[in-house]
Amino acid sequence: MNADLPFTIDTFFLERCIQTLDKAFHLLQQVDAESLEYDLYRSATIKEFEIILEQSGSLLRKRLKPFFHTSKSVARLNFKDIFRYAGHHDLLSLEEVERWLVYRDNRNSTAHDYGLGLAEQTLPLMPQFIMDAQSLVQAINKP
Repeated sequence: MNADLPFTIDTFFLERCIQTLDKAFHLLQQVDAESLEYDLYRSATIKEFEIILEQSGSLLRKRLKPFFHTSKSVARLNFKDIFRYAGHHDLLSLEEVERWLVYRDNRNSTAHDYGLGLAEQTLPLMPQFIMDAQSLVQAINKP
């Protein structure tokens, strides 16, 4: 629990999704690209990527509440602004913020592409994304 926050932010689901993504991505790299297992692990990887993006924005919004006068002010922030404010308040580095914006752009540009295009654009991001997601959990719980 973060003693400086007037409330606790539960990151259990986010942490579990990060573990699931890490496992799915690892297994994806172990199987033949032409196999059914590859499709299964690719789908799991992409779905966890999407869930983590949404959870990250939602939880980081909660973490930013003490920096704003009203909850409504924070509620009005879009995904990218949430991450920009996190950088402004030293919860994330500028480099981390820039990567999260790239992750969001990737998600938006591949939202309806569940084939090879999605895999070619998204899968190379996974190693850094997993590390950034783990760092984000620490930032959310940062005093």
